[in-house]
Amino acid sequence: MTVARSRPRVEGDREAEILNAAVRVIADVGYDRLTMDQVATEARASKATLYRRWQGKADLVVDAVSRAKGLPNAESPDTGSLRGDLLSLACGPCGQANELPMSVLGGLMTALQNDPDLSAAWRSRFWEPRLAATRAIFDRAVRRGEIHPDVDLDLILSILPSMCAYRSTVEGGVVDAAFVARVLDDIILPTARQQPSSRNIEGNRS
Repeated sequence: MTVARSRPRVEGDREAEILNAAVRVIADVGYDRLTMDQVATEARASKATLYRRWQGKADLVVDAVSRAKGLPNAESPDTGSLRGDLLSLACGPCGQANELPMSVLGGLMTALQNDPDLSAAWRSRFWEPRLAATRAIFDRAVRRGEIHPDVDLDLILSILPSMCAYRSTVEGGVVDAAFVARVLDDIILPTARQQPSSRNIEGNRS
C-alpha cells in the first residue's frame, strides 16, 4: 500500500521570504497586475508552494502587507493617558507611521473597491485587529474619565487612518511620529474631549 506523503508546510523563514517578495512585486506592478507566478519567481519558489499556504493572491497580499505593517498585540499599550496610548500604537511596529512603499498602499486602496476577495480578507485580517486595539484604548480612556462616554467612536476611529492614507497616497507626504502627533493634538483629542454633538437631536426635532 502506498502511503501518501503530506505536503510540507510553508512557514518560518521561507514564509517570510515569500511575503517580502510579494511586497516587492506589489510595489513594482500594483495589486491588479500581480500574479502568483510573479511572486513565485521573485521568491524563487514554485507556484504550488504558494498555493499550499494561500488560496490566492488576495490572501497572500493581505498577509504580506500585514507582516510589513506588523500586527497589534492582543493587549493595546497602556501608558496611562489617551494621548500616550494612541502615540504608542500609531508609532509602533503596527502603526500608521510604520513605513510601507506608497505604491503598495496606493494600489491597494483602488483594488479594495473592486475586488471582493481582497476587501473581505483586508477587513477581517488587517483592519479589524487594528480597529479592536484602537477601540480598547478609547474604552480605557472613558473608564479613566478622560473623554465623554457618549463620544462618537465610529467617527473618531476613522480620522487618523484616513488622514494618513490621504497624506501618503494623495499628497505624497511622509507619515511619521510628528505628523501623527499633530493629528492627535489638533483634531482627535479635542474632538474626543468635547461634549457629544447635539445635531442628531436637533435634526430629529425638526
